[in-house]
Amino acid sequence: MPAHSTSIKRIEFWPADIPITDPFVVATGARVVAENVFVRITLRDGTCGYGEAAPFPEVGGEDRITCLNALSGLAPTLIGQSVHDYRELADHMAQATPMQPSARCALESAVLDASSRSAKIPLWQFWGGADVRPRVTDITIPIATQEKTLSLARGWHERGFRLFKMKVGKDVDGDVRRLESLHRALPGISFIGDGNQGFSRRECMAFAKGVQQFGGVMVLLEQPVVRDDLDSMAAIRRESGIPVAADESVRSLDDARRVIAQGAADYINIKIMKTGVAEAADIAAFTLSSGLKLMIGGMLESRIAMGCSFSLVLGMKGFDVLDLDTPLLLSTDPIQGGYRYDGPTLQPWAEAGLGLSVTVPADARAVVSR
Repeated sequence: MPAHSTSIKRIEFWPADIPITDPFVVATGARVVAENVFVRITLRDGTCGYGEAAPFPEVGGEDRITCLNALSGLAPTLIGQSVHDYRELADHMAQATPMQPSARCALESAVLDASSRSAKIPLWQFWGGADVRPRVTDITIPIATQEKTLSLARGWHERGFRLFKMKVGKDVDGDVRRLESLHRALPGISFIGDGNQGFSRRECMAFAKGVQQFGGVMVLLEQPVVRDDLDSMAAIRRESGIPVAADESVRSLDDARRVIAQGAADYINIKIMKTGVAEAADIAAFTLSSGLKLMIGGMLESRIAMGCSFSLVLGMKGFDVLDLDTPLLLSTDPIQGGYRYDGPTLQPWAEAGLGLSVTVPADARAVVSR
């Protein structure tokens, strides 16, 4: 196609290590550093767009090496293409690298950012701008000792957080004790119990019953059992009386159709790292049209990827539960501009695109048009 101002001239990507303030322990693994990849796309007119991959091997199977390899293969195919052909580019990448959604997510986000900047609109306007207002997120508490759990939660409670997403699924009795200690110590709080596939059906029911017995408010049970055990997900919904959110069970639109057809969830958790951005938007729209509710979360992401997810919240209606907290769990914030946090509240931005930037290191890998 002929070169014009919105065609991609240069793509740079580089690894970004961001230490986590406390070990991020879930039922299936642990991380102490977010091993991410940042991307910058530059158009012929000089407009830039930013993206991020946050592979989490214990959850999605991707790691940073496979992500970088996928970016090396995909980037040359985008050179010379117009960022306004976003959907076609997203479909091309999905066909080329179906098993590397976080790599695709990084490039999709950067394309969307550049396209929106070129059009001089915030990225949330690209999705319709239907619900632009400050929104409140939960805060994640990893699996830890009871003392450490209480210490972490006290700190977040002092900063205004009231919805605690508790990582559980390794020890039912210990999980119940951890939640009860917070319930007794911190007024006005509620819980999401995120099993990350760690429970059996019986264990999840015991956990739910234990929390109910001490009077804890459980808003959601998120992915309590292994992703393919939809029968148990449906049973837990019926028997516990607590809404169930499908996370790892939904890595594609086809997965969402299966979960909904089997009555296995009340909520579907949208994560752009699981599917890429375009398919995430498709899953969100399908979920709402099917009468279910939406949650949105992320992996260990900085404000680049999380800003892209927040743009979906602001642009589309229907996101009831926000789990957009991971930048708060990182020891540093390398991002300039963009949305910001005011305690648990995410404040929208008004600038074009994602409204942010990040410094590109001198040794970044670059793919450039000839």
